[in-house]
Amino acid sequence: MSPRDLSTDEVQALRVDLAAAFRLAVHFGWHESVGNHFSAAISSDGKRFLMNPKWRHFAEIRASDLQVLDADDESIMATDQAPDASAWCIHGTVHRLRPNARVMLHLHPPHTTALAGLKDPRLYPIDQNTARFFHMGVDLGFGGMADDTEEGNRIAHAFGNHSVLMMGNHGLSVIADTVAEAFEQVYFFEKAAEIQMRTYASGQPLNIMSDEIAAKTAASWADYAGASFAHFAYLKRMLDREQPDYKD
Repeated sequence: MSPRDLSTDEVQALRVDLAAAFRLAVHFGWHESVGNHFSAAISSDGKRFLMNPKWRHFAEIRASDLQVLDADDESIMATDQAPDASAWCIHGTVHRLRPNARVMLHLHPPHTTALAGLKDPRLYPIDQNTARFFHMGVDLGFGGMADDTEEGNRIAHAFGNHSVLMMGNHGLSVIADTVAEAFEQVYFFEKAAEIQMRTYASGQPLNIMSDEIAAKTAASWADYAGASFAHFAYLKRMLDREQPDYKD
């Protein structure tokens, strides 16, 4: 189905889901001070998108706090409503160049970022979770803090035809059609990174699956696509009980 402009009700529902993702990132310990950003396209071309405002802690973000930005309108950066420069560089560029990036989560979870700091930051298929990411992008071209046009363009193109991008010396970026699907990818990637880092710590050699078995295992995850929505729905119910203001 081709992307389309979202209705007012759909934008509001997207605001609620994105706000939930911020709160849940805190719950899982993935947040980092007042940095990192999540965004979601609301226009058919992806250029108009929601994103968290500059230096607002994930634990306080509400649905109504999310800014509507236009990737083609850089004049916002000269105003007092300017988003964080690195967020504009990464998310603005990705939404401008990749209409298929309906939702983008960029963050630095601890195990993933530890893996990103290795000479070889790839996930190897050593169990079902790591095999889930047998097909993913790996970016080894880190050019410093993402705050210039060249770095934004490089990151946008580094995804290739993948939805998950391991960013060497940096962290993780995920794109998906929905917040639930993007969040589930981050959830499982961080678990997979922890599994691999713990395995490395054992000092024993990795028992890496054959490419055939790894590809078969990765493909089998498609049978569990609906789990993303069930998991996210449960997590939102938890927030409804404990932090209902995320919907405001």
